[in-house]
Amino acid sequence: LIGGLCDLLPLLHLPPSSMANSISNTYLTTPTKTPSSKRNKQSQSQMQSLSQNPVSSESRSRFEAYNRLQAAAVAFGEKLPIPEIVAIGGQSDGKSSLLEALLGFRFNVREVEMGTRRPLILQMVHDLSALEPRCRFQDEDSEEYGSPIVSATAVADVIRSRTEALLKKTKTAVSPKPIVMRAEYAHCPNLTIIDTPGFVLKAKKGEPETTPEEILSMVKTLASPPHRILLFLQQSSVEWCSSLWLDAVREIDSSFRRTIVVVSKFDNRLKEFSDRGEVDRYLSASGYLGENTRPYFVALPKDRSTVSNEEFRRQIAQVDTDVVKHLREGVKGGFDEEKFRSYVGFGSLRDFLESELQKRYKEAAPATLALLEQRCSEVTDDMLRMDTKIQATSDVAHLRKAAMLYTASISNHVGALIDGAANPAPEQWGKTTEEERGESGIGSWPGVSVDIKPPNAVLKLYGGAAFERVIHEFRCAAYSIECPPVSREKVANILLAHAGRGGGRGVTEASAEIARTAARSWLAPLLDTACDRLAFVLG
Repeated sequence: LIGGLCDLLPLLHLPPSSMANSISNTYLTTPTKTPSSKRNKQSQSQMQSLSQNPVSSESRSRFEAYNRLQAAAVAFGEKLPIPEIVAIGGQSDGKSSLLEALLGFRFNVREVEMGTRRPLILQMVHDLSALEPRCRFQDEDSEEYGSPIVSATAVADVIRSRTEALLKKTKTAVSPKPIVMRAEYAHCPNLTIIDTPGFVLKAKKGEPETTPEEILSMVKTLASPPHRILLFLQQSSVEWCSSLWLDAVREIDSSFRRTIVVVSKFDNRLKEFSDRGEVDRYLSASGYLGENTRPYFVALPKDRSTVSNEEFRRQIAQVDTDVVKHLREGVKGGFDEEKFRSYVGFGSLRDFLESELQKRYKEAAPATLALLEQRCSEVTDDMLRMDTKIQATSDVAHLRKAAMLYTASISNHVGALIDGAANPAPEQWGKTTEEERGESGIGSWPGVSVDIKPPNAVLKLYGGAAFERVIHEFRCAAYSIECPPVSREKVANILLAHAGRGGGRGVTEASAEIARTAARSWLAPLLDTACDRLAFVLG
């Protein structure tokens, strides 16, 4: 991991520039349907513009560097303060439709959202050469990406199958371990969004009743780090005063300093506006979000029928046009365009998200560089120590000393466990009596017909505690069987042999010999079983 991070240092050492005002508009505008010849000329012109624009090249390099950092952090469980956008909202607030609009193509994410219980990290890469979307998923346990997936249905299937496999493995209803998908496309922006499971009021059929609370807790954990930007969606039909999830957002970011509020399905609200004052009051959202928080108002195509990607993007652009046209012509007096126009429409939101993320990337670069340099220095020191140990392996005396120290350490640890210890956690490493019997391969006690249940049989114990429990179990087994009868022939054979020796000790010695012989016959199997069980406990 650190070796890969060290390779990223040069990519983050980029000259400062004002990213918010210099993002190339050649690929931020919403694509519209054009004749193929004209579109080819535009594409060539965009490629030339992009290659000649040093600012675009720098932002692209910085974006790629952070994407690689993010992939490495996810694969190896590292926590890096990388600027990220976390999308949160209710399950019916249009979050899935917004993600598809940002991608520029549909992949049935709405169906997946109803079943997934894992975060989805969408790494969108604007690539003019990708005329069709290329989607790749990061491997679950490495930073490598799989082969490109073209079929939109296959993308949804991968998300669903990975979610089901992990939840089955962990035996949970939700999991914070993210799925990472990289989408390269000529019609998507350079943007990375962490899509979280939608808030729900009630668990689905077959899910634990605690699922809504688990989702809320997981989303709060994902959104709490201060380097993450919150993208909070709420549909326009819900009034701010009766919002179900606004309080949850306030618990994470009380002042909305790092929260972008999006009012989705805005077209459903348009018909309620009659004059300019009414629409301006609604667009300002004053009294609920604070004076410095301006929501974005977005409407997207409602038609869910199968259409081409180009037609899908044309519909998005048309909805933006229709919304602005209605505000201008369908409302008496229009609306305050100077104040609110830049907050209306999907295109405005998309441009802002990309420029804001690039600005955060640039601001975070110095701290990220310092952290990576510190990690690289730590790894260099570790490698030097490992080299020293490797070189020492050629010294036989050193190896002998190391082996003796290791053996002594193991012996001390075993002694501590036998004396009694609470660390490591017995809940994780201890075993119940039933587990000891099963895993050791030693079943019931020989000659004992009843099931022996020693005290604390259901507790997970190890070390000295488990040792004492086996000893107690042995006593219970020994007490539960009767000493077998001794035949008259055996008694006579021993007594007569001692009778000729004279003295009063003959009878006593004969009795002791009879007892020893009987004990060997019925206690020996129990002792063998006890020794095997004790060896397993101490092993």
